[in-house]
Amino acid sequence: MADAKITRRQFVQGSAIAAAGLAVGLHGVPTIAAGNPENADTSKIKSYNENMEYRRCGKTDWMVSAVCLGGHWKRLNLVIPGLFNGRSWLSADMNNEDFHKNRYDVVTRCIQRGVNYIDACTGQEVMAYSRALKGRRDAMYLGYSWYQKEVRFADWRTLDQLKKSFDEGLQAAGLEYVDLWRIVCHEKSSRHTDQEIEWLMAALDWAKQSGRARMTGISSHDRPHLKKLIETYTDQLDVIVTPYTADTNVVTDESGLWAAIQKHDIGWFGIKPYASGSIFKGDGAPGNEQTAEDNQRARLSIRHILCNPAITAPIPGMAMVEHVDNAALAVMERRELDAEEQAQLQRMMNETWANLPYHYRWLRDWRMV
Repeated sequence: MADAKITRRQFVQGSAIAAAGLAVGLHGVPTIAAGNPENADTSKIKSYNENMEYRRCGKTDWMVSAVCLGGHWKRLNLVIPGLFNGRSWLSADMNNEDFHKNRYDVVTRCIQRGVNYIDACTGQEVMAYSRALKGRRDAMYLGYSWYQKEVRFADWRTLDQLKKSFDEGLQAAGLEYVDLWRIVCHEKSSRHTDQEIEWLMAALDWAKQSGRARMTGISSHDRPHLKKLIETYTDQLDVIVTPYTADTNVVTDESGLWAAIQKHDIGWFGIKPYASGSIFKGDGAPGNEQTAEDNQRARLSIRHILCNPAITAPIPGMAMVEHVDNAALAVMERRELDAEEQAQLQRMMNETWANLPYHYRWLRDWRMV
């Protein structure tokens, strides 16, 4: 594809022209519903599929699929036995060809279904998805973070260190640029000093101005700090990435995070829509007897999350092509939950909170935004 060979200089020039042409001055998140009932122009939407819904990703002006691909592959060892060398999914054998075929196939199904954003937030994810997108780089937006060499670690907090990390990551992954560099902060971003935040923002500014990143943002679990940063660094923050579960409710007062997102036209991706798999009954192994129920639970979660028009998209990790199909189906299903479904969702989330692993109990803090 032509985009696969674009130079950084051409990218910077083209982005400026495109931004001027696409700016529509709209506030909020306009949506092109599945089926395109308003007959909107879809020619500039990556991997457009009439059965997918698309939402404007804040001031990026990207039209992004209403469900996207999160980078994690936490249950993939049940699909590819022996893939994980240790207990963590990050221990996956990156030389395993079955693993790379799986990621290629999942990305392919995403493109076929109209899913057009991948969120990669670890070095392993960056390498895997860059490889899966090779030759079709223009089909999806790529969100990038190599968190092991970013501000969560003391060795990577200065401006020079962040520049070095980003350039090394691009080179290792064979990338000229990324669509979004969203640096992963501490879960409590307030643990960072003011100087560290200034270096972080300077790095994002440098990446955007030099054409290394088309858009920039951060990931954080700290609502008050996110609000402060959005209001302070309006030029650097185009997108934020936060937790957002099927039990998250938005407080729409004028002093909270939601209001800052709206005022400054920020794109908003939601991680952990399945509460790190805790909503499911089965273990995720192909063909297990609880697959049908778990698929329905996943769709119920996505439908509930998409009832909030302010969020750009939930980004679940998906281990199989069937998971992509199921997520795409959720977008097509009736959006508003009826009374029976609402009761089912509440029972499901009550079970989730009761059974949540200790290291994910912080997710309860995201029941209100």
